[in-house]
Amino acid sequence: MIRILLVDDHALFRTGLTSVLAEAGDFTVIGEASSGEEAVAFVRESPPDIVLMDVNMPGIGGIEATRKIMRGHPEMKVVAVTALSDDPFPSQLLDAGARGYISKGCPADELFGAIRSVMSGNHYISNDVAQKLALGRMAGHDKQSPLSRLSAREMQVMLMIVTGQSTQDISDGLFLSPKTVSTYRHRLYEKLGVSNDVELTHFAIRHHVIDQS
Repeated sequence: MIRILLVDDHALFRTGLTSVLAEAGDFTVIGEASSGEEAVAFVRESPPDIVLMDVNMPGIGGIEATRKIMRGHPEMKVVAVTALSDDPFPSQLLDAGARGYISKGCPADELFGAIRSVMSGNHYISNDVAQKLALGRMAGHDKQSPLSRLSAREMQVMLMIVTGQSTQDISDGLFLSPKTVSTYRHRLYEKLGVSNDVELTHFAIRHHVIDQS
């Protein structure tokens, strides 16, 4: 049996995914986490065979959680399962050490295949994500999303800002000084052409980094 940790901040999605995975016969969900911090702690105490990781969650989120997990368990297999299929999210998750990236809208059979492929030592990117990555690169630099200008750390700080995390929250979650967080914040303002957190949040909504709801 392939032992799986589910990481998503929506309990209903975790419940549904657990039921779907049970249909395959060779998967067992050994734990659930609703945040990146919980995922890191779970893997430290009870390492699974594979982690199914969402990207956009409260706290440190999926990108930083993947990075922390891989730092402590470089053999761990992480697959992102998320609604955020546009670059730079796939690139940054893969850079952080994830072995796969699939969308939440994929068929169950594709999810099963992705897990088995990654467990066999391969990387897996779902067709829709791969297509968007390819099209984004073909479009040329001037047509790429402004988000492509951000580093993985800048993206992580932005996600925490626009989901309501305070400077101290971000400092504690990412083990950065408040001064360094402020430096990242102003760097984001400069790169994305905004002047405050409200404008940054509106930018994130326009570019589908977060849901307006």
